[in-house]
Amino acid sequence: MADWEKIKSRGDVEDRRSLKPILGGISFTGVVLLLIANYVSGGSIESGLQEVGRSVIQQQLQSAQTEDAGELVGENPYELFASTVLGSTNDLWIGKFSAMNKTYTKPKLVLFRQATQSGCGGTTSQVGPHYCSMDATIYLDETFFDEMTYNFGAEIDDVGQAYVIAHEVGHHVQYSLGNLGKAFVDNESSVKIELQADCYAGIWANSLKDQNVLGLGEIREAMDAAASVGDDRIQNNVQGYVNPETFTHGTSEERERWFTIGYDEGSIDACDTF
Repeated sequence: MADWEKIKSRGDVEDRRSLKPILGGISFTGVVLLLIANYVSGGSIESGLQEVGRSVIQQQLQSAQTEDAGELVGENPYELFASTVLGSTNDLWIGKFSAMNKTYTKPKLVLFRQATQSGCGGTTSQVGPHYCSMDATIYLDETFFDEMTYNFGAEIDDVGQAYVIAHEVGHHVQYSLGNLGKAFVDNESSVKIELQADCYAGIWANSLKDQNVLGLGEIREAMDAAASVGDDRIQNNVQGYVNPETFTHGTSEERERWFTIGYDEGSIDACDTF
C-alpha cells in the first residue's frame, strides 16, 4: 500500500453513500441496458447519460432518500483516501496551470451507492467512475472496483483506484483547457481524449516521486489498472469478441503506454495524443 499519509492536502469530497436513493418507474436494469447499448455503439459516458435522457433519470431518481449504512456517516477511511488523492491532484494541477498563467478550478468528487443526482442529470453505479463537466464533479461508487475483480478478475488496489481518480481529474483538466468537447466528434477522438487523461494520470504519479508516496512496484499496479480497463479487454469479457471500430477508450496496451509516457515525462506537452 502506498504511503498516503505523506500527502497533507485534501480535496472536496462529498460522501453520499449513507443515502439510499429510491428509484421508481424505470429500473436499474433499464438504465444499464441503455448505457451498455450506447457504449457498444461507441458512445461516451457523458453522451450515454444524455442518451438515456436527463429528464428520464431525474424523474425516476426521486428526492426521497433513507438513511442506510451507518458506518458511512461521518469521515471514514475511504472518504479520507479519496480526499487525499484528490488533494494531491489539486496540488499538481494548480502548479501546472500557474506555469501557463492560468487559474485551476478544483473539481469536486462525490462518493455514492447505487444512484445519485448529478449535473449531467443523474447517474448509477453501473456507469462506473466518471466526470461530469456540467458540474465539474467526479462520481464514484467504490464498489465498482469489487465488480471489476468479480467480473473480470482485475484486482485494482489502492494505487489503481487512485489512478482512476487521477484519470477522471484528467478529464476535468481537459475541460478546463477547452479540449473535452473533442471527445464527442467521433470514436477516434474519444479514444485520444481518454488516452490523454491516462497520460495526465501518469503526470500525477510523477508528481509524487519526490514525496516517496509510491514505490516502483506500486507504479506497476497503476499501470496494470490502466491496462485492465482497455476496450479490447472489456469487450472480450463482456461480449466475447473485440470490435476496434467501437473503441472509445483505447486498448490495454495504449492505456498503459500513455500512462507511462506521462509518468516518465511529467509534462503536459508530452501528452499530446492528437
